[in-house]
Amino acid sequence: MAAEKICLGVITGAFGVRGEARIKSFCAEPAAIADYGPLSDEAGERSFAITLVRPVKGGFAVRLGGVKTREQAEALKGVRLYAPRSVLPSLPDDEYYYADLIGMDVHDTGGALLGKVTAVHDHGAGDLLEVAQPGGKGSFLLPFTREVVPTVDLASRRMVADPPRGLLPGDGDEDD
Repeated sequence: MAAEKICLGVITGAFGVRGEARIKSFCAEPAAIADYGPLSDEAGERSFAITLVRPVKGGFAVRLGGVKTREQAEALKGVRLYAPRSVLPSLPDDEYYYADLIGMDVHDTGGALLGKVTAVHDHGAGDLLEVAQPGGKGSFLLPFTREVVPTVDLASRRMVADPPRGLLPGDGDEDD
């Protein structure tokens, strides 16, 4: 697998005046973010035990181990929270951690390289893959559905996409 650590959430700021923080969970079950033991920052330099206090708009109010003041909590805004892959559950064959998709080559059904996945976005209506085109020609968004991306091969770090006409740059209907 691609990543030894998986990003489970992000600290979005302070909550209240007693050192609580606000976090946004990226877990399928948002409250599960507190179930994976202490979470670390991306570099693994800081570790945070998380205690959920209550749900709030856009996430949870939490207590972070070692954080005592509002100022300390506010200073952590933007810190992404990671867990080792080894503590996370195994996924069914048709589900993936976003970290596993980043860097995968995307080919069309004829085998031509469309680009490389640089990010996965979830704006609430389904996942979108951001795909950088070869040669620095820009990027495009690809819906991550079984219909558009029928094949994901984690072992070979390759996926096959069958995007609808007009979705790819330069593939519009302007010449019809």
